[in-house]
Amino acid sequence: MNQEILKYVDHTLLSQTATWQEIQETLDDAIKFGAASACIPASYVKQAAQYVDGKLPICTVIGFPNGYSTKAAKAFEARDAIENGASEIDMVIQIGFLKDKRYQEVEEEIRAVRQACGNKILKVIIETCLLTREEKVKMCEIVNDAGADYIKTSTGFAGGGATFADVALMKEHVGENVKIKAAGGISSFEDAEEFIRLGAGRLGTSRLIKLLK
Repeated sequence: MNQEILKYVDHTLLSQTATWQEIQETLDDAIKFGAASACIPASYVKQAAQYVDGKLPICTVIGFPNGYSTKAAKAFEARDAIENGASEIDMVIQIGFLKDKRYQEVEEEIRAVRQACGNKILKVIIETCLLTREEKVKMCEIVNDAGADYIKTSTGFAGGGATFADVALMKEHVGENVKIKAAGGISSFEDAEEFIRLGAGRLGTSRLIKLLK
């Protein structure tokens, strides 16, 4: 069963101090254990894409971790990452705009990144630990309307990660075209299994492969 769970995992290394040697190890492990992708900093995408040579999808993060760069900057980051070989983009929303109820602008930003991504996978990080229930439900609606592929719980950098309650809430409120990615603090195969059972289609974690090793 553990091997099955790894097919859901974006094997992740996003620490500020990540070296190429550590990125390489992450890529090797993701390939060896059959992960869905490796999620790494944008500055390593070109090197990583050349290194894996089509054996693994490369995922990277945009507007990360705070989400407050401009719409144009996020769209540029996404285009640049894809030109460098990324096939999946995880973007952070402008959380302040959501709090200000500037819903149209939040949606326009996601649409701009969606356009920059073309046919590549777009995941939208909403940082659930900073949101009210109402804001989480609203983001399910916005992500659905903006045409993203996934809604994602967390960056793992804001003091809280994925919870079972949040994934269950998302499952209830996203449209059928939007999948769910649970990320942040997933540290056991038991928890991973429960997130999948509740509706997560991807898991962002570095710990599961480390556990197996």
